[in-house]
Amino acid sequence: MTGSPLQFTCKFFDELTLHELYEIMALRQVVFAVEQNCPYLDADGKDLKSWHLMGRNETGKLFAYSRLLPEGVSYSGYASIGRVTSSPEARGIGAGRQLMQAVMAQMPVLFPNVPIRIGAQQYLIRFYESFGFQVDGSMYLEDGIPHVEMVKA
Repeated sequence: MTGSPLQFTCKFFDELTLHELYEIMALRQVVFAVEQNCPYLDADGKDLKSWHLMGRNETGKLFAYSRLLPEGVSYSGYASIGRVTSSPEARGIGAGRQLMQAVMAQMPVLFPNVPIRIGAQQYLIRFYESFGFQVDGSMYLEDGIPHVEMVKA
């Protein structure tokens, strides 16, 4: 099932409005802290150095989000993406795939010729492989959730 195309905007942290920042933090808390029951430090300092990709539905509601991190913020020699998430309301309509398509279009614009490394939740390996990522390492636990590092050259 697919829904209406989301409208994406990408802003550096300093460009975010207070309202946008609140929406981003609320969505991340709903998904990672509440749904996944994962106590972790969301305000890890990386947001300040990152770009924030927001996907909104036709009414303007934040349905999908990811932060895009420059080389060296998460991994030496690699750009990265993180906090990849979609709203519970957006599940099953292709929002996650739309988000990753937008991410993969934006990364070479922001960080030309820089490979990408991510820490992916293990159950999403096939999803990320469909965007050209390859597993690069063994499974590890992060906040009690199985993860694996993946790379896209």
